[in-house]
Amino acid sequence: MPRPKLEIADIFRAHGPAWRQANAGHVSFSQLKVMSAIETCRTEALGGLVAGCAKCGHHHIAYNSCKNRHYPKCQGPAARVWMAARAEDLLPVEYFHIVFTLPAEIAQIAFWNKKAVYGLLFRAPAETVMTFATDPKRLGARIGMTSVLHTWGSALTHHPHIHMIVPDGGLSPDGTRWVACKPGFFLHVRVLSRLFRRLFLDGLQAVHRAGELDVYGDLQRLAHADAFAAWLAPFRKSEWMVYAKPPFGGPEAVLAYLSRYTHRVAISNTRLISADAETVAFRWKDYRIKSGNRQRACACPRRSSSADS
Repeated sequence: MPRPKLEIADIFRAHGPAWRQANAGHVSFSQLKVMSAIETCRTEALGGLVAGCAKCGHHHIAYNSCKNRHYPKCQGPAARVWMAARAEDLLPVEYFHIVFTLPAEIAQIAFWNKKAVYGLLFRAPAETVMTFATDPKRLGARIGMTSVLHTWGSALTHHPHIHMIVPDGGLSPDGTRWVACKPGFFLHVRVLSRLFRRLFLDGLQAVHRAGELDVYGDLQRLAHADAFAAWLAPFRKSEWMVYAKPPFGGPEAVLAYLSRYTHRVAISNTRLISADAETVAFRWKDYRIKSGNRQRACACPRRSSSADS
């Protein structure tokens, strides 16, 4: 595959110092490490190897990759290893794809409490699916699942949601036989949505009660337990987004799908359009319009003469 004319690393190298200066005090050490890794990726700073031809004397230098999981260019090998490992877990049956999404207002809390909220976002959907799957009146089986967390949406904004892959059946309670779902049907989406909503909100309230939830800015008014409970009340009655897609064709189709959702971040080199001293332009998807693709240009911060990279 030919090298893209413009890469994320190019933008980081050109505008990273000015961005860090403009956001000084608001960038974590881990975020600074990511920026440094991307900026030095495949440069002499990370070393490399030299390949030479004994006949013509030509030498080629290949610099080392940063291997940072936040840089999509470096995730190909890791993704292939992950997919090979997952292939051993799949069964020769059809699979369903279920998406569990948080309301935007709660996603705002997740932005400042990633470990606590994202942990809940893994546990609540898993418990939801297992609860209904083991119910004798529904499926009556013990099932497995694979969950992948996405923290962004098609518009490249913060949008936490879980992609879950589940087989079309499971083991009977005594483990002696396979219990299959009805053809083309797993569980009712509305039923899944309401239990997911209750489990997640109960868990979030417990985290807040334990003093493990940080609130900032406009959300500081929710620091008191009563205020937080009152704020959560409307969400206990609203409809939460749980979407179930038709079943996949089999294990191969599952792997092909998962390969698009693991070891990647919100933006890739292929989305980049142009960059200059003042702006960076890129493509983003808007499913509200027929074509889906839109373009956006973001202004780049200017670095003052006294800036320290």
